[in-house]
Amino acid sequence: MAHLTQVELINWIALYTATGLCCAIAMVLSVSVAGIRLYRERSWEEMRSVRGAVLFLPKTWWRWQKLYLLSTPVTLGIVVSFGMSLSWN
Repeated sequence: MAHLTQVELINWIALYTATGLCCAIAMVLSVSVAGIRLYRERSWEEMRSVRGAVLFLPKTWWRWQKLYLLSTPVTLGIVVSFGMSLSWN
């Protein structure tokens, strides 16, 4: 098994850090947008019935999940372009 050189190790750490940072930004944005939409639509009013109360959490989770997954192409584009800008020699 080949060992990584110091430059390669530093580059991989930088890539993982960039990915984590992009995912954290996407998480904050998706949670805030989902919260704002829930507030504007007054989604909690649907919880008056048993069915509405049971479905509130899955609907909210799915709403957030769609927003978060929309950030995947942007995150991949940023990280790939950052990785290509690094010197791997």
